[in-house]
Amino acid sequence: MIEKNFKNLDEQIEIFKYKGLTVSDEKYAKKVLLRENYFFLNGYRHLFVLSEEDKRFKEGATFEELYSLFLFDRSFRNILFKYLLVIENNLKSIMSYQLSKKYGYRERDYLKAKNFTSEPSRQAQLNDLLKKMKRQIRVNGAQHTATVHYASNYGYIPLWILVKVLSFGIVSELYQVLKPEDQKEIANIYEVTPSTMITYLPILANYRNLCAHEDILYENKTQKAIDDTVYHQLLRIKKVDEEYVQGKNDLFALIIIMKQLLLQEDFKNMVLELDHVIETLDYNLHTIQITEVLNRMGFPVNWKDIANIERSFTNEEEE
Repeated sequence: MIEKNFKNLDEQIEIFKYKGLTVSDEKYAKKVLLRENYFFLNGYRHLFVLSEEDKRFKEGATFEELYSLFLFDRSFRNILFKYLLVIENNLKSIMSYQLSKKYGYRERDYLKAKNFTSEPSRQAQLNDLLKKMKRQIRVNGAQHTATVHYASNYGYIPLWILVKVLSFGIVSELYQVLKPEDQKEIANIYEVTPSTMITYLPILANYRNLCAHEDILYENKTQKAIDDTVYHQLLRIKKVDEEYVQGKNDLFALIIIMKQLLLQEDFKNMVLELDHVIETLDYNLHTIQITEVLNRMGFPVNWKDIANIERSFTNEEEE
């Protein structure tokens, strides 16, 4: 196994220069590398190199351009994270309201297995999930301010309090094991089908975690693609072999999901914020075009038009 040795800041800059990157202000570059980490910054090189085989930088590519893409991704990630948290909070509020109304507000009532799906293939998942939720009650019952308040003053923790300490991933799983009629009632609020919600929620949870941990966002691809939507059609996204080439398992697919789940005003504000950071990056790029970045993200050139498309109602009766 080849061992990766430590490289000091001077050596890191020399590696960049050896690969053809222009570093005009080495003092500035050292400050950036010290704070941001060579490994993470180098992760944004792909659009600036000649090819995946020839990893030399394109002629004229600069350290400032590379760092601009890094900062763009951070800004984009922070904006999406803010609105993903809005979706997460809305979903937790809606689910806790609907389930508390139907099954009660004490954990001994709302966590009964009979309140959830009876589908045999889901029973192992259901049992595991109920254990996770009960564990959260035990752990947070003595740590989280709200849960401590309810546990000490009322002797129980209602679902609308418990959801505040549940991860988006657990809430996503919770939806999957609800009774079909409960899934439908919640999906109706978002004007989508339960199967669409089941597809969307794990994708949202994965992106939420990606944003929280500052992973590379702009070129991320998901394992599962979303179904075709009216937005693909109205934006005239290109097809190859009858399949849309954008907005399926890329970052624009996330935008489509958020279009469906956010309030219209929130979505329009998000688009404005995202467009601003795209324009900033466009101003700072010289070696590559902004369209290359957008294409890597799965964004069609007319992506902003999605903000003005009326939200699609997709809650047809399922077979």
